[in-house]
Amino acid sequence: MTTHPAARTPQQDRSRATRQRLLAAAVDCLAEVGWNGSTVSVVAERAGVSRGAAQHHFPTREDLFTAAVEHVTAERMAAVRAHADELPAVGPARTEAVVDMIVRLYTGPLFRAALHLWVAAATEEPLRERIVALEGHVGREAHRATVEFLGADESAPGVRETVQATLDMARGLGLANLLTDDSARRSGVIRQWAGVLESTLRPVRP
Repeated sequence: MTTHPAARTPQQDRSRATRQRLLAAAVDCLAEVGWNGSTVSVVAERAGVSRGAAQHHFPTREDLFTAAVEHVTAERMAAVRAHADELPAVGPARTEAVVDMIVRLYTGPLFRAALHLWVAAATEEPLRERIVALEGHVGREAHRATVEFLGADESAPGVRETVQATLDMARGLGLANLLTDDSARRSGVIRQWAGVLESTLRPVRP
């Protein structure tokens, strides 16, 4: 006789929904008011749950905010991968589309939230180890996805370094966009860098 896993109970569904609301509220708070203004109480109020319920899911402030950034980053990476089949065929157009896609990962509320965590981690030891580990994981995933989307051969001279430079540039463009809308200048930088990247990926042979 075949046995089936037990269906989730309404209580489990409510618990999962509460956790999701807390994670989303934590990222929004970090992006809007920074680390100092983002207490567990503020996040709980925004999520529409009690402080006790928030601490049931995330016993410490560090637990809540590192989980929030990790969760949303994973969701963003999954969304990027889901649209990978819409990219143009291998060539200059695809390379520019991939560079644009990666830059978008480093602009907007998620990057702003992560940046607040980085700044806090520089002076708060309990947070630092978590953020170093989290950023290492995010960086590796972003690098792996970029290589995959570009169809890059990292054994070729300069390719790995240029792919990594693409990610570093994307972070820099994200920083430039924090205070003012940098979209007009950013589009030109993306186009120019895509040409450099394409020439490294598929150099023209004499």
